[in-house]
Amino acid sequence: MRLERRDGDGWATVAAGRTDTDGRLRDWVPAEAWGAGAYRLVFDTAAHLGPGAFFPEVAVVFQVADAARHHHVPLLLSPFGYTTYRGS
Repeated sequence: MRLERRDGDGWATVAAGRTDTDGRLRDWVPAEAWGAGAYRLVFDTAAHLGPGAFFPEVAVVFQVADAARHHHVPLLLSPFGYTTYRGS
């Protein structure tokens, strides 16, 4: 998975990592790397579903208004669908 921030006309990588056995990334983005703006989480779903995955990659774009606030963006994945939401 990687986190990208909108940078002018494109996206710049802020952090990259792999989820733990609980499916989470903890403390992978330094606090000073956060700021208000548009971000994109790119999930490598083929790594979990295999090379024949219908959705080999899922990108979730979201806005950060308050960088000091906790941001939890879960992805619920099945072989032929996914959903995401702003968690608490």
